Amino acid sequence: MPIEVESKLLIVDDLPENLLALEALIRGPRRPVFQASSAEQALALLLEHEFALAILDVQMPGMNGFELAEMMRGTERTRHIPIIFVSAAGREMNYAFKGYESGAVDFLQKPLDAQMVNSKVSVFVDLYRHRKALAHEIDALAASHRQQEALVQQLQCTQRELERAVRMRDDFMSMVSHELRTPLNTLYLETQVRKLHLTKGNMAPFGPDRLPAMIERDQRQIQNMVRLIDDMLDVTRMRSGTLSVQPRDSDLAQLARGVVESLAQQAEAVGPPIALEAPASVPGRWDEFRIEQVLTNLLTNALRYGAGKPVQVTVGQDGGFAWVRVRDHGIGIAAADHGRIFEQFERTEDSRKRAAGLGLGLYIAREIVQSHGGEIRVESAPGEGATFDMRLPLHDRPPV
Repeated sequence: MPIEVESKLLIVDDLPENLLALEALIRGPRRPVFQASSAEQALALLLEHEFALAILDVQMPGMNGFELAEMMRGTERTRHIPIIFVSAAGREMNYAFKGYESGAVDFLQKPLDAQMVNSKVSVFVDLYRHRKALAHEIDALAASHRQQEALVQQLQCTQRELERAVRMRDDFMSMVSHELRTPLNTLYLETQVRKLHLTKGNMAPFGPDRLPAMIERDQRQIQNMVRLIDDMLDVTRMRSGTLSVQPRDSDLAQLARGVVESLAQQAEAVGPPIALEAPASVPGRWDEFRIEQVLTNLLTNALRYGAGKPVQVTVGQDGGFAWVRVRDHGIGIAAADHGRIFEQFERTEDSRKRAAGLGLGLYIAREIVQSHGGEIRVESAPGEGATFDMRLPLHDRPPV
């Protein structure tokens, strides 16, 4: 069914009375008529409007109707407009043949038959409306096809995300089982050995000289399990948006010194002590527990992947921001992995080979820093170590 659109008609004649008479014959509802008294005026209207039909007088001064028609056929914008020629010349002039050669679809002789003119114009108007309706349906089908393609792509993307989520879940469960099993197995074996000693009445392993080391080993294994459980709980809180961040007046330099001191024994076990460069004080408002968590993660990674080489920690202040830089000289990180390592369960191949872990530490660190309105980034290359920079606003700011 034709859509309701305006069907503009163009009439061209050098005599005003002919234009008035022809417009009276063809005008109708949603059928505006545009008049031109010369080919030049007609060309100007053709550039401005889209016409359903053009009715041209053949005999006009200057450019005649045939020449105007040839120009219309030579232009992409107007080549498809149907043309009807009108002429008062006798049939012996053979104007009809020349008109069809010029691209006309019909030829009318003056004096015009009102019923015939109106009937022919109505046919071309209906054709124009049908063509518009068809174009509208084609556009609608094309839009529907694009929407279906977009939906298919979205479904495929969702499927890939679901498959990745399933793989991540399976990998996560496997990693958690492995990571928790290691300290549990160690504790279990320790208790079995102790039970065997007690059964035999051998109290030597529980003497004052050996008991502190035994307790320290147990604490270390328990702390490993607590750390894994805390990481998993933090990720769950982050996903649900319930991670607790409680800023209060703090000192970043003091926090850094505390973390470095707490990791001193671990640093000495793998290489040189951690070198700290910090001013006496860098005051600001942060959640001390969460920032310590970030610093501990960065320094633990630096010691773990630093290949036993020096680790430097620098603390400073720049404008409205405080910053911490942790630099190691270890295995380094490829540029392609710089963004990935801050995502959940993501680790580089080298890091997997060198140490166990869930791949949650840097993700948690990034989320904590961003919750303070700050940012964390890495600069590194394979074999050249890694530098992690953390920037924190000195005062409370909305998360970025």
